[in-house]
Parts: sequence; C-alpha cells; structure tokens
Amino acid sequence: MNVASSPRVVTTAQRGEHAVIVGAGPAGLTAAYALAQRGVRVTVLEGDAVVGGISRTVVDEEGYRFDIGGHRFFTKLPAIQALWDEWLGDEFIDVPRLSRIHYRGRYFDYPLKAWNALSGLGPVEAARIVASYVAARKVWGIPCTEIRAEWAAQRIQGLSLFRAILSATPLTRRDAGIRTLIHTFRYPRLGPGQMWEACRARLEALGGTVCLEHRVRAIEVVDGRARAVVASTAAGERRIEADHVISTMSLRALVDACGESAPTGAAEAARRLAYRDFLVVALVLEGRAHFPDNWIYVHTPGVQVGRVQNFTNWSAAMVPHAGRSCLGLEYFCFEGDALWSRPDAELVALATAELAQLDLAPGARVLRGQVVRMPKAYPVYDAAYRTHLAAVRGFIDPIPNLHTIGRNGMHKYNNQDHSMLTALLTVENMHGARHDVWAVNTDFEYHEEQRRPATEPAVPAAAPLGSGAARVAAA
Repeated sequence: MNVASSPRVVTTAQRGEHAVIVGAGPAGLTAAYALAQRGVRVTVLEGDAVVGGISRTVVDEEGYRFDIGGHRFFTKLPAIQALWDEWLGDEFIDVPRLSRIHYRGRYFDYPLKAWNALSGLGPVEAARIVASYVAARKVWGIPCTEIRAEWAAQRIQGLSLFRAILSATPLTRRDAGIRTLIHTFRYPRLGPGQMWEACRARLEALGGTVCLEHRVRAIEVVDGRARAVVASTAAGERRIEADHVISTMSLRALVDACGESAPTGAAEAARRLAYRDFLVVALVLEGRAHFPDNWIYVHTPGVQVGRVQNFTNWSAAMVPHAGRSCLGLEYFCFEGDALWSRPDAELVALATAELAQLDLAPGARVLRGQVVRMPKAYPVYDAAYRTHLAAVRGFIDPIPNLHTIGRNGMHKYNNQDHSMLTALLTVENMHGARHDVWAVNTDFEYHEEQRRPATEPAVPAAAPLGSGAARVAAA
C-alpha cells in the first residue's frame, strides 16, 4: 500500500485494548475485522437494523432483493481483492457490464462513444446539450459549475461528451494510454449485502461484537482524547468506554456528537458541509423488463427518476420467481424536500407512472413497490467544502485515538474499495505506520479505465466500479 506518509500522530493500539467503531458499512466492518485479527477487542455500533451501509442489500417479504444503488465489484487494490475473495469465494459471479443513457426514447452508450452520440443526437442537439451542461443540477442539486475539480478527477476523468465529440474528428486522436473500460465485473450472487453479512460473521468468529440499532449520539472527549461512546438503543441509553474510536458517520454528525469539546468554528464548519440524499423505489413486476443493462441513466426531460436498475441483470438469484422482474428507480433529492417527504404510496405511484412513460418494461404489470430513503448518500464538493473540511480536521486530527474513515467519515466520494482501504491504512497507522489516509482516492488513476502497458509499471491503486449515484456529467 504505497501511500504518502502523514504527519498525524496516532495512539498505538495494543492487543486486548478496546476499539469502538461507529458504523457497520464497508469501512467500519473492514476496520473492525483488521483490528480483531490483531487481537484488539472491537465493538461495532450500527444505527440501522442491517449491516452494509449504502452497500446493503434490501430483502422484501417475498425474498426479492435490491441494492441501494449499484455496486460493481472491481478493484486494482490487491489487499481489497484478497479480502473479497476470503469473505465470499465461490459466491461471486461474473456479470457483463452494460450501462446506457436514455434520452427522448433513444439509447446512448455509457461511457459515451462519439459516433453513437452524434448519430443519435445530431450536431444541433449535441451542441445544445453541451451548452446546457453548466445549468444541469438533476443529480447533485447544484449547477455543475459549482462542483469542485476533485470530484471530477475521481469520477468523470476522460468521460465527457465534449471529448467524445472531439475524438470523432480526424484532427484529434484518442489517448493512446486508455485501452478500454472493463466489460465484466464480479458481483455477490445475492447482492452486495451478502459480502457484509459474511464479513460480520467472520468478525464475530474472531470475538468481535456488532450491535445493531445502536444510534451514536455522543462521543466523550476528555483531555484531548476520546474516552467513551454513548448510543441510543431500544432498551435505553448505553455508554461504552473505549481506548480507540473509529468513526464512519458523517463529519457533521461526528462533530455534533463531540458536543462542547468541539470549538465553535469547527461546529459551524461541520454544519455547512453539504450532502446529497437519494431514495430508491423498488418495483416488483409481473413480466420481464427486457432491456439488457445493469442500469440505465435517465436524461429524458419530463421525469424525475435519475437511474433505473434492473436487478435481474445483476444476478438471477435476486428475483426468486420466474417470469418476474425487480427494478429500482432512483431519485436524487435533499433530505426533507418535497420529493423526499412524499408518502411511500405516492412515490410508488410516481415510479410506476414514470416507468410507463419511459416504456422500459412494456407489457409488464407492477405488483407492488417498496421505498428506501438513504440520507447523506453523497458528500457534495461545493465551492466552500475545502474550507469547512479544513476547519473540521483542525479539531479532529489532534485527537490521537479518534479516527475518521470511509465516504462520510472523510467527506470524500469514495467507492467501497477505497473506503475499505482507508480502514486498512488507519489500522496500520494504529500499529505504527504513518500513511496519509486522506490521499486515498485523490492521486489514484480513474477507477474505470484500463491502460495499455507502459515502459514503467503503473501505480496499482484505483477505485472500483459502482457504489454510487448516477454520475453522467454532460449528456
């Protein structure tokens, strides 16, 4: 794990000491597992009734399974691949990769291909789309011009309509270093939640404890150290003393949990960190949705849905009855806004109507629907986030036994393998290493690209596919 060293000094974890991990998503469970392997006593506190965080798999009363977003398992990180293989082994299946864009009844390749885009749109419409890019706000809720360059470096490097159009001209040449995007990926047979249930089982076999429906409300910081974590449970408040605390909850929630120990400036900065939330409406259909894609990005005007997942195309085991389908219609919103606050029945009706409007499952009949809301799904890289993040770190970093990891724990749009890497590096730091955990998913190559061999070996570090929202920048 060749990551630059960090000046931050942390408290060394000793065998038998107690680490409390806040959050049972990919980062939290990975940290707990790595610590338990080193003989550290671990307790994981999870506010929900299931493990996996945004990488969970929801199972309804009839056994239909659906993801919170799509999660392709692809990584260039050997340590992460080894953990996936250890936890699931033969339960992985190989899945063909296909995603397209739906726009006004037409389908366009994603990532965009020049001739496909231009032949489907025509030059006038293509120019209009490029012009409208600066005002687009469907996914993130803010104009694209306000999204910081760090997000683009991680998510859309080299995958723009502008570059697709340029590559079609005879005077330009595609980057010779980029060979292709991956065409297949691995996927747990029963969905990504299967991975995290397997991790939990192995953690508990090592003596670790996972406490569900334990919502952390306070972290006691005394004399510059984290001393205990307080959680609300169905049985009442529970206080757990800790030698080390690892947090994956949002930085806003973390600073709030630290209470009066956080200076006013850090508390105000944490409140100003922005998040994009989303919800998924899973529809069970009598009949088949015949499109072959894993998911379809929706850019057709007149509908609110941003992406449609076809879970049958991820794994047939996700749908327990032959002749039926399970689709996930994803809506990007802000917690508490009009869309987020609509009753579930209205959201199911909206998704049903928009599915018919898009004509994605002609002849199929909607049997029922289920709504899952996911707050703080995506940290937003707005114009002021770096200033706010620096103020928050100014409070957190000097606390030697308090560690923040993962997507929301670092306000960083990590995929699950990079979230896991922040966990592994943090555990190594707790045992004497000096990795700069904040460098993860900043200087690494773009996660979907495969490059031609060069004279020098490439840095073997990049993010996986999946684990997140629709992220088409310019279609």
